Amino acid sequence: MPVKVLIVDDSAFFRHRISDLLSGDSRIEVVGSAQNGSDGVEKAKLLKPDLITMDVEMPQMNGIEAVRVIMRECPTNILMLSSLTHEGAQVTLQALEAGALDYLSKDMRAWMEHSASLEKQLRDKVVELGRSRHAKQRSTFTSEFRSSDSRSKSMVFRPDAEKRPSRLGSASAPQRKAMSATSNRPLPSSSQSKSSPLNKPATPEPKTAVTKASFSKKVSVPSDCKIVVIGSSTGGPAALQQILTELPANYPYPILLVQHMPKTFTSVFATRLNQQCNIKVKEAEDGDQLRPGTALLAPGGHQMIVDPRSQDKVRIMPGDERLTYKPSVDVTYASVSKTFGKKVLAVILTGMGADGCDGAKMLRQQGATVWAQNKESCTIYGMPQAVVNAGLANEILDLSQFAAALTSR
Repeated sequence: MPVKVLIVDDSAFFRHRISDLLSGDSRIEVVGSAQNGSDGVEKAKLLKPDLITMDVEMPQMNGIEAVRVIMRECPTNILMLSSLTHEGAQVTLQALEAGALDYLSKDMRAWMEHSASLEKQLRDKVVELGRSRHAKQRSTFTSEFRSSDSRSKSMVFRPDAEKRPSRLGSASAPQRKAMSATSNRPLPSSSQSKSSPLNKPATPEPKTAVTKASFSKKVSVPSDCKIVVIGSSTGGPAALQQILTELPANYPYPILLVQHMPKTFTSVFATRLNQQCNIKVKEAEDGDQLRPGTALLAPGGHQMIVDPRSQDKVRIMPGDERLTYKPSVDVTYASVSKTFGKKVLAVILTGMGADGCDGAKMLRQQGATVWAQNKESCTIYGMPQAVVNAGLANEILDLSQFAAALTSR
């Protein structure tokens, strides 16, 4: 069956342009359009589409508010369309926090020039997201966290006024002790007493709820690890936020982050994560040093590698037009495999495509460790699936398990 799409945009030009691009694909059926957020909410309830393309700035009800209402009243997968400006990035990332799954740039020139690349990107995203059954799961996951924690971990881009202390160093001694104990708690192992609640039979959780599962065996960072490298794409912002906010400020390894994002978005994303995490997070710059407890996010439109002349620094290189992804997980994985060999812990998270698979192969050939996110907790099971299917994953973990594993040694 074709993916049913509802188009929500206050611009008649974009409504018609999006419809024209999608209607030429037999995998897609445009079932309707709406010219503002309020109209979009009503048509979402009436038409029950598989996917909604949502403009950010609209009269009566903007895209963010529309996403929140839709995710509360009729959960549906949503693709945001946004301008490549600092303000556009801020608003789009807030829409992802509200429940949207992904975004696409609204570059007027590209849309008017009938770009084949844009057409393919739009169609592929619509099909992948439309076929995903993640909307209900994401809505349930978000509401569960919001009901149990006023500083919801699912709220990737909550207002600054609600941000958590950015560093353990700014907390009192008792607070630091409590936070450190929580962040470094050991994982349950199979040797636990049979009377432990973790080992008691439990009613199976519905597939729409993401819960913290216990490990059947202890999964921990390899003893010789020197660096952690995490790659992600669609669904990555929320996944990274969930993992990184659980790491303590004194985390003993440097972290490299490769998230598929345009330049404007990576700078905003790094700033927001830095406000929420105990570790330091920044958009990487050429010459930045690798430091324990610091995560460097690859800037959009560029590639990030470890400097072969100085192994404690990163190099930021121009994006090669021959490469589909800028930044590319494969490029960064390949770089750390040459520099650190088996002393790398690579993590591959949710995302479309297979970026990271070739790099993971190089890492495994060096004896490095690779962890992949499981299908059930992925927004799109593309990048992890490629690694798993190639037999390159040492461990396959639920999203809820990564933070505990990364803090277990």
